[in-house]
Amino acid sequence: MPRFHRFALALAVTTSLVAAGPVLAKTKQAAPAPIADLVKAVDIPYEAFTLDNGLRVIVHEDRKAPVVAVSVWYRVGSKHEPKGKTGFAHLFEHLMFNGSENSPGDFFEPLQQVGATDSNGTTNVDRTNYFETVPTGALDRALFLESDRMGHLLGAVTQEKLDNQRGVVQNEKRQGDNNPYGLLRYEIFENLFPTGHPYHHSTIGSMGDLNTASLDDVKKWFSDNYGPNNAVLVLAGDVDVATAKTKVQQWFGDIPRGPAITAPKVSVPTLPAPLAKEVKDLVPTTRIYRMWSIPGLNDADAVPLQMAMAVLGGLSSSRLDNALVRKDPVAVSVAAFAQSFEDAGILLIQADVKDGVDPALVGKRLDEEIAAFVASGPTADELQRSAASYLAGAISGLESVGGFGGKAVALAEGALYSNDPGYYKVELDRMAKATPEQVKAVANKWLSRPAFSLTYTPGERTEGGENRGGAVTAGKMTEAVAPDRYWNPALGDIGPDTGIGAAASIADRSQLPAVADLTALDFPAIERTKLKNGIEVIFARRTTVPTVNVAVSFDAGYAADPHSALGTQSLMLSLMDEGTTSLDSIAFAEAKERLGAQIDGSANADETVFSLFALKPNLSASLGLLADYIRNPAFDAKELERVRAQQLNRLKAELNNPNAIASRLMTPVLYGADHPYGIPPSGLGNAASVTAATQGQLAAFHSAWIRPDNASIFVVGDTTLAEVKKQLDATLGQWKAPKTAKPVKNFDIAIPAPKPRILLFDRPKSPQSVIMAGKVIDAKGGDELEVLRSANDIFGGNFLSRFNTNLRETKGWSYGVRSRISGDKDRLNWVAVAPVQADRTGDSIKELQIDLKSFLGDKGVTKDELERTINGSVRELPGSFETSGDVLGGLRQIVKFGRPDNYYETLPATYEAMTAAEIDAAARKVLSTDDLVYVIVGDAAVVKPQLDGLGLPVETVTLNN
Repeated sequence: MPRFHRFALALAVTTSLVAAGPVLAKTKQAAPAPIADLVKAVDIPYEAFTLDNGLRVIVHEDRKAPVVAVSVWYRVGSKHEPKGKTGFAHLFEHLMFNGSENSPGDFFEPLQQVGATDSNGTTNVDRTNYFETVPTGALDRALFLESDRMGHLLGAVTQEKLDNQRGVVQNEKRQGDNNPYGLLRYEIFENLFPTGHPYHHSTIGSMGDLNTASLDDVKKWFSDNYGPNNAVLVLAGDVDVATAKTKVQQWFGDIPRGPAITAPKVSVPTLPAPLAKEVKDLVPTTRIYRMWSIPGLNDADAVPLQMAMAVLGGLSSSRLDNALVRKDPVAVSVAAFAQSFEDAGILLIQADVKDGVDPALVGKRLDEEIAAFVASGPTADELQRSAASYLAGAISGLESVGGFGGKAVALAEGALYSNDPGYYKVELDRMAKATPEQVKAVANKWLSRPAFSLTYTPGERTEGGENRGGAVTAGKMTEAVAPDRYWNPALGDIGPDTGIGAAASIADRSQLPAVADLTALDFPAIERTKLKNGIEVIFARRTTVPTVNVAVSFDAGYAADPHSALGTQSLMLSLMDEGTTSLDSIAFAEAKERLGAQIDGSANADETVFSLFALKPNLSASLGLLADYIRNPAFDAKELERVRAQQLNRLKAELNNPNAIASRLMTPVLYGADHPYGIPPSGLGNAASVTAATQGQLAAFHSAWIRPDNASIFVVGDTTLAEVKKQLDATLGQWKAPKTAKPVKNFDIAIPAPKPRILLFDRPKSPQSVIMAGKVIDAKGGDELEVLRSANDIFGGNFLSRFNTNLRETKGWSYGVRSRISGDKDRLNWVAVAPVQADRTGDSIKELQIDLKSFLGDKGVTKDELERTINGSVRELPGSFETSGDVLGGLRQIVKFGRPDNYYETLPATYEAMTAAEIDAAARKVLSTDDLVYVIVGDAAVVKPQLDGLGLPVETVTLNN
């Protein structure tokens, strides 16, 4: 469970979607659960102890799943870096994954063997952390690995590894810089914090400093900062404190203390006068920012500032949304949030200018709304809605023991930053007790200071990020700066004298600890029933936390979009956000927020899904809102122009994003423009269709596809099937299907024969190229694909795959590359994606071809690859269904692909029966190198000369041809 500042996300995802139908009977709903009761529900019991060497250990026992989260947090981040050494903390995080003295291979190899999940490492301004969730029987192995890199690392750090990871980090930086708003992080830190301030530079570092990092430099960095007395270890999950004491002493007790660490002095600076700056970037519209520095997370003002920003621009019903997006639509989107680090923080307010509106007017209106909020403060109702929305996310977070936001994170952050693992309770208490007067006073105190006003305008960049450090992406932001990760999140992821003495050998490090007995997956029992109108309900009970997840799924998806009007469904969903026939947009948003409910609509290629996350005490009222949403959309004509402008803005953003450009070009080429899947996969369509769409067209699409005889309902959580059936019958069970026949999607349209070639899209000044290679394969989603997907895993589907090992870990040309098989219901595609440094574009294509030819030829699956794949696939299953959301996703997959209810429990036998020969045969039957289409998005002046020797025709393309 993350701390308070991370839960801004819960406030940003409470969007609302409904569908047309008869008005529901109005019933008196129960009052929302009191905030005080919700606060009591957030509890993470723990015990703590400290080893003689200073290592602090926190243990939280949670027996719901046979897994343990292992999380090691070091108090060292970019604020500790001296001048000329920017990026060192993050660079060293990368080196920590490249093997230690007693486990010299890649850190993830032994973890994948045991089925670890949620494995990664991140660095931010204050700390570096490393984490993995492992089956209980593999806890010794995880502790061996973590302790070996804490106490026995430097003998394994070589110049070759340093040079390689330096290249990987530089490509991580290029990938971030290459995105729209990729240079924003530099602007935030460099302008809010003066030169010499520990927060002045960002975590990724500058190219120059990374280039000058020597082997002696990085070894000294480790010796100075990675002692056990500068770390916190959290074990959360299927473990008790007695077991933890024995195992932690065994593996970490021999590591000597490191030197004492002196924390840098960090102040909260105030600008001497208002500061304004304008920059150009490949962005869809002008974006206006107002920024201030604020106090750190231990300050009493931190939580009231979070509350203030939720009311001002975080909630769906925020002051800025209502004033600038709904009532006087001069902006297409707004956001406000306060992000506190340990010693200081960032308060950021933004508005994206609506096309055709003068940015100066939007800036003036933004400043007026900020001033009005500071003058009036929030209402008690606004604070209640902020708290309920936040607490819903907090309670949901209690299901996860580890990863990026589970219970281990809350305990570790409290211990590291506040010397109190239970500090989250202090924050929750402050939140529950916040008053309108207090929040108003705190907002006035910090927002009355001079602001940094930054304006992003569309255009070609005038400077790059080579000598600056950091990257963020576009969208409604909930944090200004995300930690830099070891794995590439864009791919779905996720010796010599040490100066601190030698570790005594009290633990046997001659070999990896054996894996103890592992508990098999026990997937929850699946129950089924039908509502009065015949809608099937698929149910699984999970009582770990008092929440319920619901998904109402319709057989539609983006493949149902008329090809003459692509983007229809996305526009329909956006217009449905604007209320029901009985609740306008603001009233609907407020109703959700009071209940702490999250209701949203989404689509993939095959399905349109309306989802609900509800607190158990508020379930009945939340289901009423969901049903109203699905059955009774207002489809207000006056709102259509506003949501149309928003979708056109999202389209512009997509057309500036290199990965999105590659995807938009690839899918129509692979499937043909007439096939249901031959459309841009985002579902946003094209500007002409979105501009031409009418209210009647959207309502007609809804009537045709969003109907009860085209629906299934999935429910997972702390209720019973009998109870939820009763509630659903009262809301969705009365919905009658129209007499017209259900529409169907035509998948019989012929897929064109592959025409191997390179499609080059020119994106000038791009420091990276995005390479995409793909083909349609002779398989459908419901086929038995476990063997083929295992083949893809070995070639390019995960971090340890051949393709990623080559381009990232051996060559250092990329932050990470992957190949994937799509997850659709009908014909599937295989696609490889490689963001690489621009000057290695041609070489990277050659390496892809060499690797794939070799894999499909005489260098098939090895014994080690087979063992790793089988062990990892089997052993990760219990950890893969830790949360109710995971189980809900599993239920949907079972129904979508017509699998038996015990499908996941039969998977171990399927994996264990696989042979190398079978995997090789599956890959050779489906994959090849001579029928791939390549799309490259990059700087044509740099890239095109590299393509001449590849033996493929090169076509320069735009998004219009």
